[in-house]
Amino acid sequence: MTDGLLVSAGEPAAGPARRSQAREVWRRFQRHKGALAGAAVFSLMALAVLFGSVIHGVDPQYLDYAARNRGMSLAYPLGTDNLGRDMLARVLVGGRSSLAVGVAAMVLSLTLGTFAGVMAGFFRRLDGPLMRLTDLFLALPVLPLLLVGIMLFRDPLRAALGPELGIFILVVVVIGMTSWMQTARIVRGEVLAVKQREFVLAAHGIGARPHRIILTHVLPNALNPITVAATLGIAHAIITESALSFLGLGFPSDFPTWGRLLYDGVPFLGITPARVIWPGLAISLTVLSVNYMGDGLRDALDPHMRQQ
Repeated sequence: MTDGLLVSAGEPAAGPARRSQAREVWRRFQRHKGALAGAAVFSLMALAVLFGSVIHGVDPQYLDYAARNRGMSLAYPLGTDNLGRDMLARVLVGGRSSLAVGVAAMVLSLTLGTFAGVMAGFFRRLDGPLMRLTDLFLALPVLPLLLVGIMLFRDPLRAALGPELGIFILVVVVIGMTSWMQTARIVRGEVLAVKQREFVLAAHGIGARPHRIILTHVLPNALNPITVAATLGIAHAIITESALSFLGLGFPSDFPTWGRLLYDGVPFLGITPARVIWPGLAISLTVLSVNYMGDGLRDALDPHMRQQ
């Protein structure tokens, strides 16, 4: 009985309507040529880092001292580093690590930001404290905070979880904890608008519990800005991880990421500039493609644009 009243009083939750809306969003996304190009580039990058090592079956840690600092060739498509390791293999493996950090940090940041935004927007008594906490985090200098966090917890986590897993968890947590504020503000504004709509007021009127209203009505109707924030969060996390690794505070040298490859290649820039060019190009293409995808999603999900 309660569910029937909620459906009749609110927006229809029928499957065909949602499928029609998804088709309309996809149609609008296709009209954004930059977003389509970004999606294609990002898909190619993801496929390359995930399955490229199967095609290019070279061990990224194999040392060939006779082939140190070589340029591009058939044997080494992207050249080699100062220890004779194949750069293509290392770029592919490094991309896997960078994308993993980007996605994991984005999930953490999106979870924290969405929770804070929904709580602040739905419960008036929590709005002030949560938004002041958000303002406090926005006022903190992000880069020094990242550096302090890495320096304080790097050695304990490496000792407890190992040099690779410990640094991975630390970098993901540090990036996620310092990048949720924008998502919280955007989600709060969307929740404030959604909770004044008729179907939410009807759910309040029949005595539905707050958590049920949030999960059933408020959160699904606030997914548009969350989706856009998710795409842009990946780009931000990749850039931040690359900056940390470039400063020498990220992963160890035997666990390559694109930022770490940049850091390792700087001393040899005059000998083999390709060591810096290829990981830098991979970072730029990935971040640019994700940003274009975010722009396309924002336009496709904008209710004002749907009327055009």
